Amino acid sequence: MRVLFVSSEVYPLIKTGGLADVAGALPRALVELGHDVRILMPGYPQALEAATDKREVANLGVPLGAGETRLIEARTPDGGVPLLLIDCPAAYARGGGPYQDGAGHDWPDNPVRFGLLGWVAAVLSQPTTPLGWVPDILHGNDWQAGLAPAFLHAWGGPRPATVSTIHNIAYQGRFPADTVARLGLPWSMYTMEGLEFWGGLSFLKAALVYSDQITTVSPTYAREIQTPAFGCGLEGLLAHRAADVTGILNGADYGVWDPSSDPHLTQRYQPAAPEGKLANKLALQGELGLDRDGGAPLGIVVSRLNDMKGMDLLLAALPTLIGQGAQLAVVGTGDAHLEAEFQAAAQANPGRIAVRIGYDEGLAHRMQAGGDMLLMPSRAEPCGLTQIYAFRYGTLPVVHRTGGLADTVVDSTYDTLLAGTATGFVFEQPTASALRWCLERAVSLYRQPEQWRRIRLAAAAQDFAWRRSAERYRRLYAALLSAREGR
Repeated sequence: MRVLFVSSEVYPLIKTGGLADVAGALPRALVELGHDVRILMPGYPQALEAATDKREVANLGVPLGAGETRLIEARTPDGGVPLLLIDCPAAYARGGGPYQDGAGHDWPDNPVRFGLLGWVAAVLSQPTTPLGWVPDILHGNDWQAGLAPAFLHAWGGPRPATVSTIHNIAYQGRFPADTVARLGLPWSMYTMEGLEFWGGLSFLKAALVYSDQITTVSPTYAREIQTPAFGCGLEGLLAHRAADVTGILNGADYGVWDPSSDPHLTQRYQPAAPEGKLANKLALQGELGLDRDGGAPLGIVVSRLNDMKGMDLLLAALPTLIGQGAQLAVVGTGDAHLEAEFQAAAQANPGRIAVRIGYDEGLAHRMQAGGDMLLMPSRAEPCGLTQIYAFRYGTLPVVHRTGGLADTVVDSTYDTLLAGTATGFVFEQPTASALRWCLERAVSLYRQPEQWRRIRLAAAAQDFAWRRSAERYRRLYAALLSAREGR
């Protein structure tokens, strides 16, 4: 099958979160299954610099008034997947990140910047595509690619089967109503059954309305987002389209996340080898200014710092964690008041708490290798990749039972410990008291080395390789095409 995979970020070209990891790994896994996959993404300066074998294949003019736009054909840095870059300097050549400026404010022209991404995806899906290659499947990701199926609907005529994946429903690409005309979409589509969402335009709603199939990144999250507690206002639409909603668990790229080959580590190790884990723990403690104490349980956080990730719950539970003789290392960025509170906690507990504001890919790997427990008290978590990576590094997740965390982490109970299936620690309610009790259980088992070793081995043996998820997508694509042929 020919698949056009559309994403606003792709690892290792540019990354702000888990979407980039998925967009870097899933297309490659599909290629390994024998499919003809091409990734389409914005031509940010970082992406243009990192891509290889670049050549211009089309001049697209000045679409949507965004500026002179060229299409660059290239390959990902590992050479594994063909890459299509939208080279529009007026839209993408700027400092800051892909969505925000250096001060953390959304770029005011984001509707045009990502409307352009959807527009180009739709153009490349037409029989008149300048590539001479027409996809069977157009697979868009999150709100940034959400207008691609809307443009195809507006233009009519032949089109590929369309799939849209929700990585986090809280991010919806909402803009004023006049954006509809600005992007050249017909006002006839601006209805409650179409683009309109609470008096404005939602890119994500457009994807959910006009795509043939909707996927999300875990089975539990697929059910959760059809309820008011998790649907962020789109639960009614998703419940209406329930037959077209599928949860496919994300995978892990073990070519990047494997302690036996990880170039970021002080010492590479096999998860079954405790001495390698200890060497990385002591090195991490030294790097972050923590007390070098191999016996102190070390909890790590590699996360956005916001309430949805449960960081306020963790702050409330910190006295319990530190009171049990544990340490905490945090790397992430997010809400200013939470960043400040974590920094204040570090200042009040020198040698016991270390905080690094910002994101550092290498440090994230070293924390996975050096930590004993990964703390993920998220109120909602579509899938989560960090806990999947943690398994392979022998770092045990402490999580709230939600979304992909519920689908991946097996709580350490009497029965699961006896059966050897426990892989972490799970609490049921998103409250500070529930997290405290879970942390107490985790530290108690840490003090029992043989039990802890058994859980670590079970966790490290988990296999979430992308080939399984890619096969699920292959079957979804094939069913879509088969249904079309049957009409």
